[in-house]
Amino acid sequence: MAMKMNLYGLFLPEISQVTAELGIESYRARQIAEWMYQRGCTAFSDMTNLPLAQRERLTGHCSLTAVSLQGEQQSADGKTTKYLLGFADGAAVETVLMRQAYGNSVCVSTQVGCAMGCLFCASTLGGIVRDLTGGEILAQVLYIQHQLAKEGQKVSSVVLMGAGEPLLNYENVLRFIRLCHEKYVLNLSYRSFTLSTSGIVPGIDRLCDENLPVTLAISLHAPENTLRSKLMPINNKYSLAEVMRAGERYASASGRRVTYEYTLIDNVNDSNEQATQLGLLLKGKLANVNLIPVNAVPERGLLRPSKERVSRFEKTLLNMGINVTVRREMGADIQAACGQLRQKSLEKTQPARR
Repeated sequence: MAMKMNLYGLFLPEISQVTAELGIESYRARQIAEWMYQRGCTAFSDMTNLPLAQRERLTGHCSLTAVSLQGEQQSADGKTTKYLLGFADGAAVETVLMRQAYGNSVCVSTQVGCAMGCLFCASTLGGIVRDLTGGEILAQVLYIQHQLAKEGQKVSSVVLMGAGEPLLNYENVLRFIRLCHEKYVLNLSYRSFTLSTSGIVPGIDRLCDENLPVTLAISLHAPENTLRSKLMPINNKYSLAEVMRAGERYASASGRRVTYEYTLIDNVNDSNEQATQLGLLLKGKLANVNLIPVNAVPERGLLRPSKERVSRFEKTLLNMGINVTVRREMGADIQAACGQLRQKSLEKTQPARR
């Protein structure tokens, strides 16, 4: 039996091409798009403004495979919700809703697992499984959008900071961003997106050429190569100097500040000397620094610095004229760091080792 064409994740012209091949009028494509993207419809039979014969034809040849909820955790303050969302092949990813004063932000995963091997991240513990399609990334946002709609709210911004390296799944990530921008999907401004990368230099350069004003966030986590290579193996391929030059090219091409993320780990990368090194690295650049006190990863034995050490690091950068913020802690009580809910789910389903 031929595999059905999944319409979820297609642009309007692509849907129109499929419907034309099925002998369905082209204007029906927009109706189908609005049903599945804006109304959360997962069955052609529910698309009541399409003739019954067309709904049956679509059901016979096409599918609307999105996501299913496999787990959910709610923070005590009600501002952060982590979802474990599953796909048709049994793979699952984490997606996080963060309710901010300025709107609702969704953090999406772009791959199942991660190949980057960063020491402080739980997403990479099981390695990479596969890329997500543009439709699968979109499905994460739309699942939360439909939950928010019940409260009369909507998604305001999206951060690509969940599991996976977005720039190693480039085509699918760009499809996702462009889909979200379409009026028949979410009608989100490109400026509503933040894309976080571990420093994939060719991907950053490709993004420069897209002319999309998304915010680029580059993970640094160390101000020099030796430590950065220990924390982030990708540094052995793209050195700190190469990454910084790519960041400058993106800032120049987009006219937007690049955010440099720096996870603070107690007695590893949080000394006054390292803060000064970081300040010198970023001096005079169109840049912000986002300091992130590490979420403990028990498997790696990493500890969060004291508030005093975090504050001292921040003040050193401020005194050097660097724009810096400390990420406001959200969802710590539900382990909102990448990969921890999925990792626990995997541990439950895998047989214990003897």
